[in-house]
Amino acid sequence: MDKYLEANRALWDEWTGINYRSDFYKVEAFKAGQNRLRAYEIEEIGPVEGKTLLHLQCHFGLDTLSWARLGAQVTGADFSPAGIERARALAAEISVPASFVCADLYDLPNQLQGTFDIVYTSRGVLGWLPDIERWAQVAAHFVKPGGLFYVTEIHPFEQVFDDDDGVTELRLRYPYFTTPEPLVFKTQGSYADRTAPVKAEHEYGWNHGLGEIVTGLIQAGLLVEFLHEFTFCEWPVSFLLPASDGSYRLPPELDGKLPLFFSLKASKPPTRL
Repeated sequence: MDKYLEANRALWDEWTGINYRSDFYKVEAFKAGQNRLRAYEIEEIGPVEGKTLLHLQCHFGLDTLSWARLGAQVTGADFSPAGIERARALAAEISVPASFVCADLYDLPNQLQGTFDIVYTSRGVLGWLPDIERWAQVAAHFVKPGGLFYVTEIHPFEQVFDDDDGVTELRLRYPYFTTPEPLVFKTQGSYADRTAPVKAEHEYGWNHGLGEIVTGLIQAGLLVEFLHEFTFCEWPVSFLLPASDGSYRLPPELDGKLPLFFSLKASKPPTRL
């Protein structure tokens, strides 16, 4: 899988500057004090003040630094050198304490010491990983006994439908379960700016069924506390419509009938004396 991960790393290095400047991320609003976190994830995780928090696949750190603004002692990790460089520069510019580590997720236990009260990951990240069981093991590795893991992400059921530009009906196209070889997509700019010029020609991804995700975390030693399924998506998709709250939903005749996003919270049992 190294060749696919290396290709994706080069793509994310290109995307970092594009995304940083895009209206999708609204970096200037963030610098002015806007919190990037969603109300439901703040409520589901609970108070973070004084707690240590590791953000896996943090990109250039907006969500990481948003948790820091709420009082967490944060560490962000990402495989893109360009992303980590931007994250460090952004933290310094807004004077928010944070640590950032550049490492492939699967190699992170060799690059980062210690465990954390909270391990957090969110939105558009799992599809870049070929091995969801190993991901779960890495995530669990960094949760301290008595700590928690939290993920909020696009629902794998939503990912099976054709989302090419112009497709407005639900049309099955992609596998629900993990496949040995990646899905290959022709690159069209960045998801944050489709018109941006990008040298990389393809991106590589994997879908992972919800059962695979949950089972991986359980087998890694975590206790699942809840799994919530939502009828909204956090970004535009060709067959979804914009809602008044900034999310995207199915057309009125289907709205509320199918899962589009999910959140999961799990904990690691305390160490017995």
